[in-house]
Amino acid sequence: MNSLEKFIQTKINNDEFFIKIKPYIKNMECYLVGGYIRDLLNNEKSCDRDLIVHSGIAKNLALDIANNTNGHFIPLDEENQIYRVVMPDKKNYFDISAMLDDNLYKDINRRDLTINSLVYDLNNDKIIDKNDSLNDFKNHILRTSNLENFIDDPLRMLRIYRFCAKYNFNISDETETFIRKNKELLNNPAKERINTEIMKLFESKYSDIALTKMDKTGILSSIFPVVDEIKKIPPNTHHHLSLLNHSIETVRQIQRHFDNYSQNVKNSLCSNELGTYSRLAFLKLAGFLHDIGKPDTWTIEKDTGRHRFLMHDDVGSKKVVPILKNLKFSKKQISYIQKMIKFHIYPSSLVWQENVGSKARLKFYRKMYPFCIDIITLAKSDRLSAMGPDVTVDMIIKNLSDLSVLLEECLDFDSSEAKPKPFLNGEEVMKITGLPQSKELGNYIKTLYIEQLEGNIATKEDAIKFLEDMKISNKLNTK
Repeated sequence: MNSLEKFIQTKINNDEFFIKIKPYIKNMECYLVGGYIRDLLNNEKSCDRDLIVHSGIAKNLALDIANNTNGHFIPLDEENQIYRVVMPDKKNYFDISAMLDDNLYKDINRRDLTINSLVYDLNNDKIIDKNDSLNDFKNHILRTSNLENFIDDPLRMLRIYRFCAKYNFNISDETETFIRKNKELLNNPAKERINTEIMKLFESKYSDIALTKMDKTGILSSIFPVVDEIKKIPPNTHHHLSLLNHSIETVRQIQRHFDNYSQNVKNSLCSNELGTYSRLAFLKLAGFLHDIGKPDTWTIEKDTGRHRFLMHDDVGSKKVVPILKNLKFSKKQISYIQKMIKFHIYPSSLVWQENVGSKARLKFYRKMYPFCIDIITLAKSDRLSAMGPDVTVDMIIKNLSDLSVLLEECLDFDSSEAKPKPFLNGEEVMKITGLPQSKELGNYIKTLYIEQLEGNIATKEDAIKFLEDMKISNKLNTK
């Protein structure tokens, strides 16, 4: 028994949940399969334990475990004999299913990657490594034992890159060659399933490496056809990288900033108010797509040869909508990514100005709240991903320093400042203007509040005066 096998055996034998179920699997063939062993070898804690047994046994075993451990029995798929037992802590669970055709080796060979095909015989306390999986772990290789598995479910081709993003493993030449030749198969899986794999990829630490490998096989363009347009933009005097490589480098820089942030900033970016995945994952996706408006706005100045992309932020924020809709992102998620793309230049353009007043900063914080950290992180990452010959080191250092100050200030900015109580309520505005409930009254109230948000009105007295002046101006304009 080698050191990896010994490590797995020790971990499983000391696992409190495997100890609990030992009496109920005695004298039956019961195997641990799937991600639990893979996660063990990568020093990750997994709460999901997949067991396979012979057909006709799975349901009774699941009921036995549930009844004797105070667990909760859930039938997942009666037809295919798949059952779940959620343990009393409501975090750990067992998924118990019948092995394929009652044949262990057939079941192993249907699995997507060798690193997911390791099996542990729970009764005989031994590893079954039919596909040389342990060597693939040692060599950091992602490989499939059966290329037919990709034809059965093409999504597995994309799933490889998700594991690449998670573990920074290389992909075997044979597997890459197959993907390159068969990438069109990715048109078959439901977009919702593709969405899941994309977000798991961006949730992972090595997203940038996975994206580069995806481009190598052409699968990146299969998922994001806009990549073919992005590839047309070469390096220039303000960008040392081509636009595609700049976009991927921006993703890497976002992750690097996150890794170096304080815990309270990390906590903010780890929140998942946008859905199942963290804001960091969506921010990295936005970072990858932040310049998709450039191909449509690309011009080259005749005199200087400088590349210009005027209004690419605005164009990109509109262009991204159908892309994300096609991939089944929600309205809330699309709105967030749109906002990141539309305003990714905003933080740097703000701090580049000399003597930026508190009013301009307040306007920025209110406009971007609650995503101030996100947009500043994107701006910093964008800056570090663009270092052409016309960009000096001093320019970069100053820009990053000013953005860091902006970031520190935004940490003290709370919801009461972002959405302050109006100085005047509706009844007070009606009294001052003499207007009844109407669209015109609504315009007064809206205009007044916008002025307050932008810092042009600082007191109730200012608000009253603003309304009176507005009323006089409107009367003059109607004469």
